[in-house]
Amino acid sequence: MIAIMRALLPSAAALPLCLPRASGADALWTGPVFDAHLHYNEGAAAAYPVGAAFELFSKCGVKAVRANNRPNDGTRALFESKRKDIKVVLFIRVYRNRADYGTWFSNREINAMIEAEFKHGYCLGIGEFHLYGKDANSEWVKKIVNFAVANNLVLQAYCDEEAMEILFSHNPKARIIWAHAGFITPLSKAEEYLKKYPGLRGELSYRGDVPDIGKLNAEWHPLFMKYPGRFLVGSDTWVMQRWQSYPEIMGLYRRWLGELPGEVALRIAWSNGAQLFGVE
Repeated sequence: MIAIMRALLPSAAALPLCLPRASGADALWTGPVFDAHLHYNEGAAAAYPVGAAFELFSKCGVKAVRANNRPNDGTRALFESKRKDIKVVLFIRVYRNRADYGTWFSNREINAMIEAEFKHGYCLGIGEFHLYGKDANSEWVKKIVNFAVANNLVLQAYCDEEAMEILFSHNPKARIIWAHAGFITPLSKAEEYLKKYPGLRGELSYRGDVPDIGKLNAEWHPLFMKYPGRFLVGSDTWVMQRWQSYPEIMGLYRRWLGELPGEVALRIAWSNGAQLFGVE
């Protein structure tokens, strides 16, 4: 499943470079951005040390990031920098190494790791994790969902529709960021889930049907207008190419956000993430 999804992802090279600016009828969104899907793995930390990473965020108008990495140590460096101008929200990643990707949901050691990481006192969520079908219907996944609800944590799931429904069946009070807003889930189905699950939010990285030749796809416009408080933007810097293309990724968001009413663009680009995590 992961291999199929990755094969469908658009090339970063195909994204146009657009930095924050205004240009009449083609005005871009020039306000703050909350990057709700950032990975700061070992390779990225080597190529973009903390200072360089923050410089990149600043140049792109990103004022907050929701960060994680594998293992969990790396993103602590971003958090512990205590930058006043760019907020870092930390999540607990459920993977200690690559081997955990296919087994974490049935491994009690992962639950113990999550609880240990939570004791540090600064993590606001758990994820991103990959989960498909009935793998979500395990006692350990249910424990994680209930732990998140009990401790006011947000989950970020890269999952198919069946797994997402199971996650909410474990605890309807869960708050879940759906990575890539379902990725290839039809918009009609995505809208059904937004109606059914008040705690669901869609994060739009790699949702390749949102832009249409750089413009906002007309089919998405009414959904953003109807549910302006339920979407987030993100970079998903899971490989170095995504870090190298960071300005282009943020520029594309700014291009289609500029086609929405200002108050709607503000919510999707910034306010939804800021309110979710208490960022001022």
